[in-house]
Amino acid sequence: MPEGKLKGEIVQLYHNTPVGGHRGRWKMMELVTKNYWWPGVTKEVEKYVDEYDAYQRYKNQSKAPAEKPMPNS
Repeated sequence: MPEGKLKGEIVQLYHNTPVGGHRGRWKMMELVTKNYWWPGVTKEVEKYVDEYDAYQRYKNQSKAPAEKPMPNS
């Protein structure tokens, strides 16, 4: 059973790599629990995925704003 900070690192590893890569809560849970288990692993995975997805949706976009629309005529 991993301790402390290691739990978060395991969850992050399975979510942010090409092996696990952003496949959603249930697939990530399946991947993590193939090799690791600790009390509360389900809640840890759910919390990480929810917070990560929210961050991705609401973070500032670094793209330049779109140009003003031009009339067709």
